[in-house]
Amino acid sequence: MGPDHPERPDRVRAIERILENERFQTLLREQAPVGDREAILRAHPEAYIGALERAAPSEGLVQLDGDTAMCPGTMEAAMRAVGGACLAVDEVMQKIVANAFVAMRPPGHHAERATPMGFCFFNNAAVAARHAQKVHGAERVAIMDFDVHHGNGTQDIFWSDPTVMYASTHEMPAYPGTGAVSERGEHDNIVNAPLYAGADSDVFRESMEIAILPRIEAFSPDLVIISAGFDAHRLDPLANLKLVEADFAWATRKLMEIAERKAKGRVVSLLEGGYSLEGLSRSAAAHVMTLMGM
Repeated sequence: MGPDHPERPDRVRAIERILENERFQTLLREQAPVGDREAILRAHPEAYIGALERAAPSEGLVQLDGDTAMCPGTMEAAMRAVGGACLAVDEVMQKIVANAFVAMRPPGHHAERATPMGFCFFNNAAVAARHAQKVHGAERVAIMDFDVHHGNGTQDIFWSDPTVMYASTHEMPAYPGTGAVSERGEHDNIVNAPLYAGADSDVFRESMEIAILPRIEAFSPDLVIISAGFDAHRLDPLANLKLVEADFAWATRKLMEIAERKAKGRVVSLLEGGYSLEGLSRSAAAHVMTLMGM
């Protein structure tokens, strides 16, 4: 997205480096395929996809808004992000693997039905949820988003859909300005638990245990999708929460426990934010280790 932009290729490189550690030698790794257009159409209209294709430059950068830009490789990267999300759903729903983590960029949770924003183009979590329903017959999907920024796009897409629950912890006030407790969706299927700037591990865990985890449990999903943003880490330069790696591991374990009881253990995790390379890589490692049962 340009020089000095926080959403940069080094984010994925940092995760790849830490996952080269011996602890992860048994981890099955697959290249994300180019996503299927039909899968994207379940979350975004044809006109929107076409507009992004037309906006994509053959060289240089095109600014879509103050934060979000496209380069010649953006469309392929975005298509592989949704492709990786759908492949993860396929392998989890077909019981090839118990769970999956997709280390992709660009992220997706700010992308609304027809609006790119916040570094996001296609809403990977929304595409994955619809793919699970359409292709694998999942009736109910829960999306848990612990990125420090509220996933306005995911909330927008599922606002009036009783078959998908969207739950989020996030700093407030902060970008993008949505995510109040009062935003509950047409079918009470939206659960927001905003956190104040400076909130630490105790506040985060209490919010999860009181406001979110019981709601996901009661929803009885067939699949749990995690929008795994690690920018709530205390080192992150774009936010002001004080979480540490152990908090992401704890949240992952709690969601896995619900998935074991309600969704046959099926969990798909999709990378969202995280802009301190140290905080991102250490948190992603803790997250993946937990998914691996370590």
